[in-house]
Amino acid sequence: MRFDIALHIAAAAMSLPPAQSVEAAIASGTCSRGAALRTAMRSVRVGDRAGPEYAADAARAAVASAGVDPADVGLVLHADAYHQGHDLWAPASFVQQHSIGGNAFATEVRQLSNGGMAALQLAAAYLASTDETAALLTAGDRFCPPGFDRWNTDPGTVYADGGSALVLSRRTGFAVLRSIATVSDPSLEVLVRGGDAFSTGPLATRTPISISPELHRPRTGARLSTEEVLARLRQGQQQALDQALKDADVTKDDIAWFVVPHLGRPRMELQMFDPLDIPVARTTWDWGSGVGHLGAGDQYAGLAHLRDAGLLSPGSHCVLLGVGAGFAWSAAVLEVV
Repeated sequence: MRFDIALHIAAAAMSLPPAQSVEAAIASGTCSRGAALRTAMRSVRVGDRAGPEYAADAARAAVASAGVDPADVGLVLHADAYHQGHDLWAPASFVQQHSIGGNAFATEVRQLSNGGMAALQLAAAYLASTDETAALLTAGDRFCPPGFDRWNTDPGTVYADGGSALVLSRRTGFAVLRSIATVSDPSLEVLVRGGDAFSTGPLATRTPISISPELHRPRTGARLSTEEVLARLRQGQQQALDQALKDADVTKDDIAWFVVPHLGRPRMELQMFDPLDIPVARTTWDWGSGVGHLGAGDQYAGLAHLRDAGLLSPGSHCVLLGVGAGFAWSAAVLEVV
């Protein structure tokens, strides 16, 4: 998807709680040494507030940094992956009320770890087809007991608490969104659902949640081999990246930075670094390995990190990469201006 109008990234911000080192987590008995070290993570952010609270903090910071009048924000999208602190509740409305207020259209986006990227694509299409000036995009989660074990629920990935935000504007910003592409393969949704029957309420099947292959192998329908699953995961990400680069009229060699998910290192090697031939030094993974996986918010936080650290040079290009179970893969090309 390319755009006939200029859509600017006006700001990116994050709100993260303190870091817990991997060694501290091992010493406390929270996780086993083997499970922790195989991810190559250095630390993870652990907090005591709900995801929407962190998201609202990041939203206020992003709006202030962008210099956008809250009255000019016509869309609020809040992406999340896990329980938002209340049942039968609209977290996007909370984020809106505690950041910009007003009466803009606000709604929640659920595409698990690709939620932030999905929100970016939806917001871009919305601004390109309406007279609205700006959109506020947020992500926020807290992955905690009893329902979630940040170290073991999803083996190979360590989940972090926190929030992040991005302001998309038709007026001005530090980067221009040149393109965004998403590819999906719904035949892979069974990988997370497995053979479990549909339940009547949250956490009814097992607590904490586990999507460990040993407990959660598909038992219904056709089985997929490990090789076939890995091939599809790689193909989906490659297709999304290729389409985004084509629509932006750039090549991979033109990209200065790749903002990537904060998944464990083995997963990143298998799904992104090796198949996409991306040098780790040109990615945000080293920084992200000290944060942990923020659910839907890794891309907004990674972009905020690059901006805050002064690593984005005018005229350079940056790619945001995302993947979420279901499965969906996204890639967006930004030009720093």
